[in-house]
Amino acid sequence: MTPIRALLAALTLLGLPFTVAPSLAQDGPLRIDITEGVIEPLPFAVPDFVAEDPAGGEYAARLSQVIADDLAGTGLFRQIGSDAFITQITSFSPSVDYASWKAINAQALITGAVSATADGRLTVKFRVFDVFSEAQLGEGLQFGGTTTAWRRMAHKVADAVYSRITGEGAYFDSRVVFVSETGPKDDRRKRLAIMDYDGANVQFLTGDGSIVLAPRFSPTGDRILYTSYETGFPQIYQLDVGSVQRVPLPVPGDSMTFAPRYAPDGQTVVFSAASGGNTDIYRLRPGGTPERLTTSPSIETAPSYSPDGAQLVFESDRSGTPQLYIMPANGGEPRRISFGDGRYGTPVWSPRGDLIAFTKQNAGRFHIGVMRTDGSEERLLTASFLDEGPTWAPNGRVLMFMRESSGAGGQSSLYTVDISGRNLKKVPLDGAASDPAWSPLLK
Repeated sequence: MTPIRALLAALTLLGLPFTVAPSLAQDGPLRIDITEGVIEPLPFAVPDFVAEDPAGGEYAARLSQVIADDLAGTGLFRQIGSDAFITQITSFSPSVDYASWKAINAQALITGAVSATADGRLTVKFRVFDVFSEAQLGEGLQFGGTTTAWRRMAHKVADAVYSRITGEGAYFDSRVVFVSETGPKDDRRKRLAIMDYDGANVQFLTGDGSIVLAPRFSPTGDRILYTSYETGFPQIYQLDVGSVQRVPLPVPGDSMTFAPRYAPDGQTVVFSAASGGNTDIYRLRPGGTPERLTTSPSIETAPSYSPDGAQLVFESDRSGTPQLYIMPANGGEPRRISFGDGRYGTPVWSPRGDLIAFTKQNAGRFHIGVMRTDGSEERLLTASFLDEGPTWAPNGRVLMFMRESSGAGGQSSLYTVDISGRNLKKVPLDGAASDPAWSPLLK
């Protein structure tokens, strides 16, 4: 049975909803949209990549391990360890001894090769095989870069494999900006940091001399908006990721500004401003002055654009408790979309456009949830003492959020969960962290 047929059979037996693109089910990679429940992970093998020269040997095993970690980390794949291998891969050849991989129940096989030059250039090649149909999935690919970028190349290989087998968009070759926290709970020191999606390669972008909050990537991933208290009150800054240079955004009058987010055009910024006891949503377009989009005598905050830039979802307490509303991007009459028990906040539109993620507080517990853009089909994915601030992976299938433990020594950490509520995982980081924001795929 092929990996495609095996996964479809598992879904059918479990009664799980899925969709398959008919033109691809026969001739190309798997395209399954899993919306709930648990499936049996697909067994796969990634032998150490073949070193085509002595310098490449330094990276062969490390590349394979990152690729395996990426795939297994999704919960959709199960790695078969090398101790089970019957045969070894010693060359980058399209010829495969399928019988030996079938014997250990490997349904997908990933092989590769790596070479390095004296001037620090790395070349990585790979192939993906459907073991049970005894066929290569797509063409072999090759990535090149510097030796310092070897992890990025591993993520790119894993992205390609993931997309070929599942039909879903990639997300491993991405970064996350977050707030790194140190010190006791009543005197936290905070600074902006950036990392690979899996917690590796942490770099700091600001000092910890003032409180920083709510960083947000631009659609191109080269700039970050965030809120800083360095002047004594909240003000929005824009930071260039490459140069780490920053500039403040102009503010309407003497307002305090916070909760910024870019529009899909990467230039327009929407944010909240508090002045005279009222908080409203404003828009700042290139070369313009801030435009007020809401006028209700209530707190309007946490705006987030739809992927096409036509609408905004935001949080408002105009009904008496914080709820979620959608309005046209140019302003206009909002419509409420949250009607469950409890309080709703921090909405963020999925990059696929189909869902809105949010934080919910109800009956003494916090949750990360998703709902359709009309408010239907609300699903709570997590529950704890304090979960908040979801951010979407580039493919719209995974969420990252902050979870804080209770008590005087409670600490905040970053977690991920997929949109079915499966595969809850803690991001491995040294120290406390909060306010994650996922980048688009890197270029």
